[in-house]
Amino acid sequence: MRKKIVAGNWKMNKLQNEAKTLVNQVVDLLQNSNLSDDKRVIFSPPSLYLESVSLITNKEAFISSCSQNIYFENSGAYTGELSAAMVKSVGCEYTLVGHSERRALFHETDIILAKKVSCAIVQGVAPIYCCGELLAERKSKKHYDIIQAQIEGGLFHLSEDEFSNIIIAYEPVWAIGTGETASSDQAQEMHAFIRGLVAAKYGNTASDNLTILYGGSCKPANAAELFACPDVDGGLIGGASLVAEDFVKIIDAL
Repeated sequence: MRKKIVAGNWKMNKLQNEAKTLVNQVVDLLQNSNLSDDKRVIFSPPSLYLESVSLITNKEAFISSCSQNIYFENSGAYTGELSAAMVKSVGCEYTLVGHSERRALFHETDIILAKKVSCAIVQGVAPIYCCGELLAERKSKKHYDIIQAQIEGGLFHLSEDEFSNIIIAYEPVWAIGTGETASSDQAQEMHAFIRGLVAAKYGNTASDNLTILYGGSCKPANAAELFACPDVDGGLIGGASLVAEDFVKIIDAL
């Protein structure tokens, strides 16, 4: 069953007391919301706060926590890294893989991301796999090729059963933190393209059940229009997830 999801990626923001306050504020504001098994909220705080956030979210039926990153080994001499097993052990159900900032700033390749995806699945942590194109790539009409390469390189080594654990987040890099937003038509067009790639590889059932999130400057003002698109199943939210009232308005647009 395809799930509708709003996930908040806090990036490197908030202090510990602020993190707890934000999560509790959102939980309180959601008490009268229409969350259900097919509508979920996910918090992705800095790794330092994963356990304290998970202690709150694990008490809620349809709210979960998500790591911003994992390494592709289970243990070893990898100073500063976290394994999927580690984040799972503190109650984390999801992990981001391949966010555009990880690709750009930390030079993560699709080969590395494919290893991370496989590691997460083995440990029972569901990957939210991010893909997206730069402005120059869109202007040169290479955006479809870029997305196809990222999807194939990071995910298509999986079996059909393994792929059923995947959530994809399409994040046009030119619309992240810039104030620019893809139009609902542009978002729908790319989400439909991604779903088509999955259908061609794994079949219509896998494609129909796949949750695809939009991750490019989604805000309370445009969330309802974006989420009304037939292939947009929610959002991976950046800045707006740091303000409880704004985040809940986006959630209520599902």
